[in-house]
Amino acid sequence: MSTKKPVALKTTTIVANDPKDHQGQLKAIGGSQSDHWNQTIASQAVRTLWTAHSDEKTLDSQRSATVSALVGIGPKDEIEGMIAAQLIAAHNAAMECHRRAMLGEQTFEGRRENLAQANKLSRTYATLLDALNRHRGKGQQKVTVEHVHVHAGGQAVVGMVETPGEGDRPKSEDQPMQSRLPMHLSLRCGARTRSGSPCRSPAMPNGRCRMHRGPSPGAPRGNKYAQARPLHGRGNCEPSRDRDAVTEDECSGAGLWTEPRG
Repeated sequence: MSTKKPVALKTTTIVANDPKDHQGQLKAIGGSQSDHWNQTIASQAVRTLWTAHSDEKTLDSQRSATVSALVGIGPKDEIEGMIAAQLIAAHNAAMECHRRAMLGEQTFEGRRENLAQANKLSRTYATLLDALNRHRGKGQQKVTVEHVHVHAGGQAVVGMVETPGEGDRPKSEDQPMQSRLPMHLSLRCGARTRSGSPCRSPAMPNGRCRMHRGPSPGAPRGNKYAQARPLHGRGNCEPSRDRDAVTEDECSGAGLWTEPRG
């Protein structure tokens, strides 16, 4: 039985709060106060370049251009620094696939594969750019309302307003109740229309719209300007009297009394 000596583990100490590291002199490159991070981001972006056929002068130019691109994107924190480096990497890879697709000595399948990879990398680039804009807050709409005057009895509503011709957007009745305007929350008539569907017109206090027995209740009792109207459907017994004073006996004697409908 052989016995092996335990292997001593090597311990590495990493200093995370080195004051020399957190000077932020290269923050314009990687968006961090740590210059070690900024140098790492720049090195990772440079390694994504295709430098197989580049001489020393061309290589220096490519490295300088990569760092200038990071500075131009202007990352403000570590997350933006990573996205900026990936943007450069996706761009370099897509352009290399396009270059290889233009080579004349390759097969049709090789050209098609290179173009397909370039297309995927272009979509990845667009996704990264959209993520960067959302992180910076450019993907959100901001509405500023100034000088709103609301008079007595009125309401001010600030929200989305539908415009005619936008057939691709959902109708107001399909939207959540919280996003509707107050006019959309009013009581509907509900009477049966000729087509058999319920009426969606706003209802009056009696529960019906103006087209379905919902007119104004008329002048109040005792109004001297109110026009004399038939009381029982066949005529007016005594137009000069008050409507409450007409009795059943008087109307029966005149032959005008009818049983009230249920």
